[in-house]
Amino acid sequence: SPRNRRMALTYFKRYRMEVRLDRLPADVDCLQMPDGFELQPWSPTLLQRHADVKFASFRDELDSQVFPCLGELDGCRQLMRDITKRADFVPEATWLAVRNDPTSDQIMPCGTVQGLRSAPMEGAIQNLGVHPGCRDVGLGGVLLRAALVGFRGVGCRYAHLEVTVQNTAAIRLYQRFGFRTVETLYKMADVQYA
Repeated sequence: SPRNRRMALTYFKRYRMEVRLDRLPADVDCLQMPDGFELQPWSPTLLQRHADVKFASFRDELDSQVFPCLGELDGCRQLMRDITKRADFVPEATWLAVRNDPTSDQIMPCGTVQGLRSAPMEGAIQNLGVHPGCRDVGLGGVLLRAALVGFRGVGCRYAHLEVTVQNTAAIRLYQRFGFRTVETLYKMADVQYA
């Protein structure tokens, strides 16, 4: 029961990874959007869809313990508002992946990525997430490539991101794109336990 739960201070090991945008592997340019999916560039009208898929992507993942806002829909909405209102927000590196559902004529948000400029020549990937029902078809790579191309288009020479060490699938994806670990970080968080 909730009253029997206690909080424990825990440290999560994370990597800061970086890539030079002029040295992306050649096969990155060959990535194709899976059939039935499409990318939508940033628009303020898509904020809710970004928040919805961010919540679906992270709520059951370790990152929702590291960053509790990712485990709550309201937290994801507020995070999207905060990111997109910043002066260093990069709309060109912010994308939404969607899938058209032919049975209902609905558009389902399937993946999200946002970009910030952390320095004049450096972009920072924020919250790359793919809905659990849309994983293992290549959306993560397509979203990452779109963000990196967006950073390059606004004059960035480097891009970086942070990833929790236990997220081995994400680390493998980033390494495939040429990211290398440049720093090990420890993020402190309160974690509930029974």
